[in-house]
Parts: sequence; C-alpha cells; structure tokens
Amino acid sequence: MNVGVLKIRFRLPENMSLKGKRKVVKSVVAQLKNRFEVSAAEVADNDLWQIATVGVAYISNDQRFTNEVLSKAAAFVDGGNFDAEFMDYDTEIISL
Repeated sequence: MNVGVLKIRFRLPENMSLKGKRKVVKSVVAQLKNRFEVSAAEVADNDLWQIATVGVAYISNDQRFTNEVLSKAAAFVDGGNFDAEFMDYDTEIISL
C-alpha cells in the first residue's frame, strides 16, 4: 500500500478577508476531490488572508500511479482558473 501526501501553497493577492479566502479554498478543495478522487483540506495558514495551504492525500497499491495522481492534482491547481497564484508544492509517498 502506498500513501501519497501533497502539500500545495498558493497566494490570494486580491483577497482582503478570511471569507474571500474560504471561498477560493473551498472551490479548490471541492474540485480536487471531484476530479481526482482524493482527500483534501486546508491544513495550514488558517489565519492568513492571502496565503493558503491545502493538503491532499491519495492511497493506492501502485507507487507510480500514486505519484501520477498527485502530480496531476498539483498541475491542475497550478493551471487552474482560480483567483490564486500557485507558489509551490511538496510530495511525499510512503510505502507501507
């Protein structure tokens, strides 16, 4: 079994409130869940208006496939039509 964890950070330069941030983050999380069948949630920077960190998890029995799904999820957020600037991401795959 392979557990893949992806941490995505992005900026919300036009955002001026936590309510506006929540709207964008909820959209990103919902689209990741629907498109890639992953678990996703905001995991850090909860009190910052213009920075968001989303964690994504995926489990499969093929390490290469796990990496592919997480890479596509990161590319989706990077190239997505969100009101956000993609900053960076970090991927870790744990084999159990």
